[in-house]
Amino acid sequence: MSAAGPAAADPAWLRWTAVTLALLLAVVIFLLPLAAVFTEALRRGWEPALAAIQEEDARAAVRLTLLVAAISVPVNAMGGVAAAWAVTKFDFPGRRLLITLIELPFSVSPVISGLVYVLLFGAQGYLGPWLQEHDIEIIFAVPGLVLATVFVTFPFVARTLIPLMQEQGRDEEEAAATLGAGGWDIFRRVTLPNVKWALLSGVLLCNARAMGEFGAVSVVSGHIRGQTNTMPLHVEILYNEYMFVGAFAVASLLALLGLLTLLAKALLEILAGRRMGDAA
Repeated sequence: MSAAGPAAADPAWLRWTAVTLALLLAVVIFLLPLAAVFTEALRRGWEPALAAIQEEDARAAVRLTLLVAAISVPVNAMGGVAAAWAVTKFDFPGRRLLITLIELPFSVSPVISGLVYVLLFGAQGYLGPWLQEHDIEIIFAVPGLVLATVFVTFPFVARTLIPLMQEQGRDEEEAAATLGAGGWDIFRRVTLPNVKWALLSGVLLCNARAMGEFGAVSVVSGHIRGQTNTMPLHVEILYNEYMFVGAFAVASLLALLGLLTLLAKALLEILAGRRMGDAA
């Protein structure tokens, strides 16, 4: 029996009901709120919306958001690849603990992760006096934002790679080792080419999450206008000050960046599917 057999045997009314419910949920939960954001941003026309985005604090928030993502995403890409490689290609004590730690940011509130960094690096934290003595700023500065973002977004690359690398097994790596290849050559010539499309997909998801992170960076940022406010934090400030057009304009820009990231991911998956089909 083919994989499509059980689904094809389902009554037509059941299939149409499931599809209709899924589409309704997608429209109500995702499309309508997104459309409302863009509608509110343009309620008074293009000029106020563009003026809100071009305002100095908004531009600083955009630059900071891109900077934090540009630092945290490569860090998580390298860490995610290393973690996935270790978990799937080697047996070692603490392997299951490492898998649990990889998934920890999914189960811990981002606010808690931000508070942990304040407890460690804040002025009254464990390392705060030493950092002040050496004039090192982490909390209420870019390093704190990067640390909080790295913590929250770390699982995306690793959890994208682990299932694929588990499915591929270790046969190719073991064969390469038998032929005398070193660890770095095995990774570069065997492992990485097999997971490159999944890696790029995980990186894109990590980037989208990094740009939209609010809870953790809110705790460690200090909400300093033009210095430590990322785009989500700037949206919150504008909204609390009843500057709704500006808030929705910046939110629209952030949503647009996220949509472009998802579009890039979809195109990447199509390209990867075609490459795999050609290879087969």
